[in-house]
This record gives sequence, C-alpha cells and structure tokens, in this order.
Amino acid sequence: MSTQTLPIDRVSLVEQSKARKEPEWMTSLREQALELAGTLDWPVLEKTRIDRWNLTSFGTYKKPDALATLEALPESAKSLLSVGGEGTQDNLIIQRNSGVVYSRLSDTLKQQGVIFSSLEEALETHGDLVKSHFMSVVGKEENRLTALHAALWSGGVFLYVPKNVAVDVPVQALFLTDDGEASFSPHVLIVAEQHASVTYVDNFVSEGSLNGLVQNGVVEIVAKPGAKVTFASVHNLNESVTDLTYRRALLENDAQIEWIVGEMHYGNAMSDTTSILKGNGSISDAKVICVGTNDQKLNVTTRAVHFGKSSDSNMITRAVMRDEATAIINGITKIEHGATKANGEQTEKVLMLSPKSRGDANPILLIDEDDVTAGHAASVGQVNPEQVYYLMSRGISREEAQRLIIYGFLDPVVTEIPLEQIRSQLQRLVERKLGQ
Repeated sequence: MSTQTLPIDRVSLVEQSKARKEPEWMTSLREQALELAGTLDWPVLEKTRIDRWNLTSFGTYKKPDALATLEALPESAKSLLSVGGEGTQDNLIIQRNSGVVYSRLSDTLKQQGVIFSSLEEALETHGDLVKSHFMSVVGKEENRLTALHAALWSGGVFLYVPKNVAVDVPVQALFLTDDGEASFSPHVLIVAEQHASVTYVDNFVSEGSLNGLVQNGVVEIVAKPGAKVTFASVHNLNESVTDLTYRRALLENDAQIEWIVGEMHYGNAMSDTTSILKGNGSISDAKVICVGTNDQKLNVTTRAVHFGKSSDSNMITRAVMRDEATAIINGITKIEHGATKANGEQTEKVLMLSPKSRGDANPILLIDEDDVTAGHAASVGQVNPEQVYYLMSRGISREEAQRLIIYGFLDPVVTEIPLEQIRSQLQRLVERKLGQ
C-alpha cells in the first residue's frame, strides 16, 4: 500500500474546483478521486519500478492568461503550428501549463455541429456530454496515477463529431509546459458518433528546466458504430519532465481507431496505448516509434483487448536506443472468450546503438477463445557490423552507414503513417535525438 503524501488536500481541491465554477458532479468526482489516490498504489509495470521514479512534483493549478497572439509562443512551439498545412490554425487549441490559452474552430465545422474546445469550456456549454464520457474509458480507480489525474486534471480538449459528419481537415492541439511550478495534466476526450470520422493531431513540448515536473495525462476516445478516428500524438518534452500518459479507445460495432504515436521525449516516460474492441467488426491499428538517449528509462505498452466478433488489431512498435538508455517495449493482445473470428497481430523491435543501452521486447498473447488467429514477432539487437562494413565498402562513411541502417529499421513504421506532416516531423525529431 502506498504511503506517499498527496500533492493537494481535499479542502484546497474543492476550493479550486468551485473557483473554476465547475459543476457539482465534477467537484464530487475530484474529491472521490483524491481519496482513492491516498489508498491506491502506483501502476505495476513490466520490468519497471515506477515507484522508484521521482513522482512528487505535480505542480499547482495556475490560471493562465489568454494568448494575445501566436507570435508570443516560444519558437519551438510556433514551428509546430504549420504542421497540417494551410487552415490548420482555424482548428487549433493551445494549452500552456495549467490551462488553454487559445482556441479556434472554423465556421465550416461549427455549422456541421462539431465541438472542439477546451474541456473546461465544454463543462459549461456541453456538461451532459462531458459527464456521460469523462473517465468512462480510463477509470479513476485503476491506480494512483489515474486517480491523481481525475483529481488534478486541468485544461485539456473536448472533441465531438456528430453522426455522419466527416471532418476532412485535421484538428490540432498543442500542449506547452514552461513553468515548473504549474500543474500540467491535460485530459483529451474525443467522441465520434455513428459513422463520423475525424483526424486529431497533438504535440507536447516543453521549455526550460522544469525541476522534475510530472506530466500526468489521459486520452479517452469513444468511437460509436461505424465511426473512424485517427489519433496522432508526438511527445517531445525535455529531460526535466517525467512523462506519464494513458491513451485508450473504446470501439463499438465496425468502429475504427488508428493510433500514430511518437515517443520522442528526453526524460523518463511511461505510456500505455490501448484499444478496447468491444464491438463486432471493430478495427485497431497502432504504429509507435520510440527513441531513447542518455540515461532515459522508458516503458511503452501497446495493447488490444478483443471482445467483439471478427474484430481485428494490428500493432507495430520500433524503438532505437543509444547511450545508457533502457526501454521496456510491451505488446499485449488479449482475445476474450466469445470474440470468435478475431485477429490480433503485433510486432515489437528494438535496435541498440551502444553496448550500454538496453531494450526488452515483450510480446504477450492472451487467448481465451479457440476460433481466432493471432501472431507476434519480436527482436532485440545491435547494429549489424556486416551491414555497416558492406555500406562502407561502397564508399559510405561509418556515420552515414549507421544512419541508413537506423532509417531502414524505422521505415516499416514511418512509411505506413498516412499523415505526411507527422512523417516529416518524426524524421526531424529522430535526427535531432540521435545527433544527426
């Protein structure tokens, strides 16, 4: 049983909630979650003792000032706003530290009934919708992290797409932390109604030394029958931030989720990206790239849980480790009893660039039904010296030969990413992290 001190007391939590004019049900939920956090343990991760990490600096809520102009953002943040091409800034939310400072939605999407706002604003304007789905996919009672998130979340995004509406342009969110004393725990809630479709892209960036700040984020996606959601996220926080994220999608009949995740941060990190294939014919596809440097400790899990008949999941993870970085890469396919004709495939591969780096690939199949298909592939290894020698024999330098091998290793994931802007961004970040 955990005995660590909670980052806030109940009285202060309630006062903050009331000061932010939150509905009574949210204040009550925060209270319950904080009480749970005092009784629950940290999550138990494969081969990673997260309880030994420095998880004390959650910051305190600071009401942010609205952003007067996008030019006021740091250059590292501004450079990401062009991602997505012309018109992206028409459908953009920016959170800075504890809250949203910029929000804009095009008239075209408004007329179609699309809601894209801060989660805090949605509590006021669409409270019943938020109440129906908030912490319904990720439970506050799961562990200390999820309980603390439910108690302390702020800012965040609410995206709602009505029935039969196809959003043709990506909507984008930018999460920036540059104050080590301000809380940074955004909650992303996406609801796609029957036969709706949408692409959502977000970036997490940081500026300056943030003294071990903990980013404790949650993503919940609810895809109703026949809906399709593409979710792309790139985390590029610096070494002074501990990055902890749960992403989870609940898929009804014939619904689809496509995950595109770039774990490109520099500090210790844990992420869990899960699809719950509740409905018959539901589909999940996940592509994850991870790069570790220095003495980072990473635990990256991709998971698919099949309940629906003829449901299909595919997950591909590629991790590159250098210096003294360590990574635990988990792929978990769970096919429940009754999920006949389900299919689950997964591949995890880790490439180590130095003798002191370490990577573990853990493919896990949990099958409780006979009439299914499932498979996995996993490998861990270093750069093949014979490949380097062959390329050098063709007049290529050792550094360039290693670069080509790395990109060849990542290529099966990168080339399958349907969003060109994310492919280009990930390539730049890989080059930066690997010093190329």
